[in-house]
Amino acid sequence: MIAREGIPFIAVGLVLTVLLIVLATRMDSRWLFAFTLITAVLTVFTTFFFRDPPRSFTRGPNILLAPADGRIVSIDSLEHHPYTGGKALKVSIFLSIFDVHVNRIPAAGTVEYVRYNPGKFLAAYVDKASEVNEQTEIGIVTSGGEKIVVKQIAGLIARRIVCRLTHGAKVSAGDRFGMIRFGSRADLIVPAASEIRVKQGEHVLGGQTIIGYLKGSPADSESHEATEEGHVQI
Repeated sequence: MIAREGIPFIAVGLVLTVLLIVLATRMDSRWLFAFTLITAVLTVFTTFFFRDPPRSFTRGPNILLAPADGRIVSIDSLEHHPYTGGKALKVSIFLSIFDVHVNRIPAAGTVEYVRYNPGKFLAAYVDKASEVNEQTEIGIVTSGGEKIVVKQIAGLIARRIVCRLTHGAKVSAGDRFGMIRFGSRADLIVPAASEIRVKQGEHVLGGQTIIGYLKGSPADSESHEATEEGHVQI
């Protein structure tokens, strides 16, 4: 499955590759054949980048799923976050150009705000990127009443953030809701009482890896495996 954000890029690459093949054949030009090979490789890579594989995930009232694919670059304690209303934990995920870039909802609930913040384009793996880079911040009140925040953060190469959520939208864990093009970062901010199950350096899968649990024992959540059915599509 391909994310629809990538279809225009892939279509242009395919058309350009076909045209170059025709021209190179008619003109018998080695240079055009070489250029055709380059455009073909770029088109294949673009198709790979915009892949959107189906995911199976565990449902449960306390479960927090990874909002994106990538490597955990930091797990930090925050003294205060205005939305969570007190101390919080921040889990930061760095998405390389080889990771799936579709973003997913970490827990079921209602979107209370979507805020775009312009900023810089530092390398996404740098800690400072969470504060100063261009980003979209999404506040979600979960079905259990907890408040969590998801940030889509642009990086050095990523210059286009797509978020299809709106105020008041009802979302389910694992829903697709947007993407960041060509290398980026995703932050998940949760109440300090949450239990984080991942470690720095670990690679996670969006909508599949359990980041942790909101307050309450994991045993309180009668969970089961399910194939995701995204309500908010990109």
